[in-house]
Amino acid sequence: MAPIGQLASPENHPATSQNPNISDHIPKENIQLHICICLQLVAELIATYMLVFVRAGLAALAASDERRVSKLGASIAGGLIITVMIYAVGHISGVHMNRAVTLAFAAVRHFPWKQVPIYAVAQLPGSISASFTLSVLLHPIKQLGTTSASGSEIQALIAEIIMTFSMVFIASAVATDTKAAGELAGIAVGSAVCITSIFAGWVSMNPARTIGPAITSAYYKGIWVYVVGPVIGALLGSWSYSFIRVSDNPIQAVSPPSFASKLRRIKSDSNGQPTFKGPLDSA
Repeated sequence: MAPIGQLASPENHPATSQNPNISDHIPKENIQLHICICLQLVAELIATYMLVFVRAGLAALAASDERRVSKLGASIAGGLIITVMIYAVGHISGVHMNRAVTLAFAAVRHFPWKQVPIYAVAQLPGSISASFTLSVLLHPIKQLGTTSASGSEIQALIAEIIMTFSMVFIASAVATDTKAAGELAGIAVGSAVCITSIFAGWVSMNPARTIGPAITSAYYKGIWVYVVGPVIGALLGSWSYSFIRVSDNPIQAVSPPSFASKLRRIKSDSNGQPTFKGPLDSA
């Protein structure tokens, strides 16, 4: 993808470079759309960078010396950074920071499929660059916030599915449903990450959160768990909320007719001569 400056400049377009007069026929909407997408990618990259920098960095510090950062404090801070980034750039990119979330929103038609690969590409450099930054700042710690199963890989997979399901179910409710309190989306999603992290330890719930530190530390043991698990959990979470979601069309409650309406119906049926029919009388 070309830089923003090239997209915004008509003379850099291959058609206008041959014939300057063609620049008048290029829709300005297309240029603005490309610029908007570029800004979204930058916002997504920065948000993913901050997420991995905080969560992986605190995980590395807590693992090396819990007197500096407790596991509880790291879990709370991991949820807070998500809350902060949602309120900071959520209005620009939707601040997914997670390709599993991007895929899940696209699966229920809350995000365009054509932008899924673009968001996934933006999230990965943010994760890797944050991990390399941590490798410089936290040297000589070797495993910089890498995720690994404390039990078996099957146990870790089940935990990833359940915890990601919880997070995406909540995110689908507060971020996609107009009937929910959208202003509280950041608090709700951040709190969900806090709760799941405290309960299940160093769960990832995010392939980008795992891949960046794994590449930097060259530690790939069980990495498939933290790629497959969040995707399955995110899809189940978004589909589940879509299944129970109330339709946007108002549902009219069925109420019993009033005495006045019954009286009017009797008068209209008898043409002024009211005749009361019992329940066993024929129509």
